[in-house]
Amino acid sequence: MTTRHKVLKLSALSRKLTALRREGRVIAFTNGCFDILHYGHVSYLEAAKRKDRILVVGMNSDASVRGLKGPERPIVPQDQRAAVLAGLACVDFVVLFEDPTPYALIKAIGPDILLKGADWKGKEVAGSDVVKARGGRVEFVTFVARLSTTNIVEKIRQQYRAV
Repeated sequence: MTTRHKVLKLSALSRKLTALRREGRVIAFTNGCFDILHYGHVSYLEAAKRKDRILVVGMNSDASVRGLKGPERPIVPQDQRAAVLAGLACVDFVVLFEDPTPYALIKAIGPDILLKGADWKGKEVAGSDVVKARGGRVEFVTFVARLSTTNIVEKIRQQYRAV
């Protein structure tokens, strides 16, 4: 069975979420680039999924990642990144976004819970105002420190320089 059916455009996702809300389901949202999926990502997403939540992951498009991380990123193209994310049991839906932040996407989806890594505590979380205005909440998820795609890429670069 393919997991590609979990990667949706916003219009299709909105229809599915409307039906799930009618069933009383809680919609949780998180986002990221997810370039080179690693243990830190999986740990974070599994924690975000807890309870009976529907977990929607907003994923930065290739153009968005380049704008945030520079011209050498992403390493993995968006279609492949989305398919890998969709392959995780804890992820219910993946939706791409083009902007630097998922603010417009969060506004369109209207999640009940907005999730960010614990490193965001005390910082401005894009879309938190929208979620709170609807009666929702922001939760911070513990993450694996010093484990990031940027750190992995740098480690690879250092190893190749040493050769």
